[in-house]
Amino acid sequence: MRTLLYLLPLLCLAACVNPPDFPSEPVITYEGMNKSQIYQFTNGPLDSIRIQFSFTDGDGDLSQIDSDSIDIFLTDSRLGIQTPFSIPLIPTEGTGNGISGDIFITVVNTTGICCIFNNRLCIADESFPVDTFSYAIQIKDRAGNLSNEIRTDPIEILCLGQ
Repeated sequence: MRTLLYLLPLLCLAACVNPPDFPSEPVITYEGMNKSQIYQFTNGPLDSIRIQFSFTDGDGDLSQIDSDSIDIFLTDSRLGIQTPFSIPLIPTEGTGNGISGDIFITVVNTTGICCIFNNRLCIADESFPVDTFSYAIQIKDRAGNLSNEIRTDPIEILCLGQ
């Protein structure tokens, strides 16, 4: 009887826990970047930007089964050029109540981050030492639902190199 009295409040407390109630389309929130400046004309992991955002998805159908599918879209604010990324496969077992987490994307300078002035691409001119842009980010789930769109903080490109 004494054991039952100890277990009863625990069982009542466990019964009160509700699973999360996320919408079926993905929802993303911008969390930040590791830095806000990058050099033009350099490449490799030494000059890259790491972007972090969080997500929720009510039906847990993020990530594509086909590894060639694109489900993250980064759009450059200057020209509207998209850089595609893929979310690694997330198993669907146990996702009935939805999923949430963080996504980290590393944009390496070899992806075409360069200065644009007067319709000239990738210039190194002392008259234009810095260019500024941001990324708009959106994700898509397997059902084709697009998330809300978020935007990074401004990113400065140092046009004259190191």
